[in-house]
Amino acid sequence: MCYDVKASMEAQLKRAQRRGDNNAVQEIKRNLLPLSDLPLHHVSGFQHPKMLIYTNRSPALPALATWGLIPHWVKDGQQKKQLWNKTLNARGETIFEKPSFRNAANYQRCLVYVDGFYEHHHFKGNTYPFFIHEKDNEPLALAGLWSEWEDPETGVTINSFSIVTTEGNSLMAKIHNNPKLKGPRMPLILPAAIEDAWLETIEDALDKQKIQGLIQSYPEEELQAHTVRRLRGKDYPGNIDSISEPFEYEELVIA
Repeated sequence: MCYDVKASMEAQLKRAQRRGDNNAVQEIKRNLLPLSDLPLHHVSGFQHPKMLIYTNRSPALPALATWGLIPHWVKDGQQKKQLWNKTLNARGETIFEKPSFRNAANYQRCLVYVDGFYEHHHFKGNTYPFFIHEKDNEPLALAGLWSEWEDPETGVTINSFSIVTTEGNSLMAKIHNNPKLKGPRMPLILPAAIEDAWLETIEDALDKQKIQGLIQSYPEEELQAHTVRRLRGKDYPGNIDSISEPFEYEELVIA
């Protein structure tokens, strides 16, 4: 699962900076970031924040998009509300089968850059949030699906996205132990060397197999995790810079 993330403004610039695309860097800074909800030190997908995504249509310059994929076949605002919270994540194993995702899986894939993500660990009836990030603190490129939907009431076109998930690695098996789930999950993190492959066009069965081959757990040794302050309830400090900093719970014991 991946319902909570940290996404800084700086993380959105890394792709353009690596490509040496100064025009894209300036466009992001001047015209795109001010329209988004960034920086997001912590945000829940259920808040449907406006973030930036790099799509297969525009791999060099990101687009503004709302978290929670709205399939093109949604008829009205009421149907959108009924579906929205159910499309924050897309299970990688079934993206080519599920009605909400199969069109996007075939034709509209994207990258979502974040600084890390949060998951909750269950221990003796309580939950404890962890922040998971790259050991070198570089941004993570998450595989996503995106869609365009025209609101019939306003005529406004909304870009939206879902984060693809996959089986959790051994680190996530220790953290993501929700008893209601069959097993640990994690976002599909793409190493820098192959992230562009996620955006490649599918023209035949072999191309589809290549995309499916990218859906794998990220190596445990590349990630680091620590507990943080509560992300829910009255003790939640909000979207503040220090929310991702380490915070210890004396009663918590991790096997």
